[in-house]
Amino acid sequence: MLAATLADVDGLGILVSEELYWQLHHALGHCLMFGVAVSTVLAAFSKHRVLAFVVYLALFHLHLMLDYFGSGPHWPLHYFWPFSRWAIENPNAWPFFSWQNLSAFGALFIWTIVILRFQRRSPLEWPMPRLDAKLVAILSPSPKPRPSHRTSDYNGTQ
Repeated sequence: MLAATLADVDGLGILVSEELYWQLHHALGHCLMFGVAVSTVLAAFSKHRVLAFVVYLALFHLHLMLDYFGSGPHWPLHYFWPFSRWAIENPNAWPFFSWQNLSAFGALFIWTIVILRFQRRSPLEWPMPRLDAKLVAILSPSPKPRPSHRTSDYNGTQ
């Protein structure tokens, strides 16, 4: 989850100024160097480091692909930044607040609820374990105990 979302850290420039936001967003966190760096750091904490690195880098590129199609027109991605200002832009990108983005959000939200319900896991289990436990308890009732095949308890009574 972090590999797919950390690219938007470049949007924090808005806290300093709107000009910094427009200069950095889709450049600092949306470049190959950032994707490799984040994937390397996350892989260092993973059991299967090489496989994890590949998966994290793929998730980073999934984020870039979704931004290419769904961030709205006139949002270039500076893939080789800071070495080059070359950018790729999709003139046919759909607006950020569009039915495509809302549909993608809805599908992923439903998928998250299904995983929470049936696997008793949520994306919050590591960063917020107490909130995770509360959500799991609310949305995923405890499994019912299996019926016993015995007709009496240990005392011989029924």
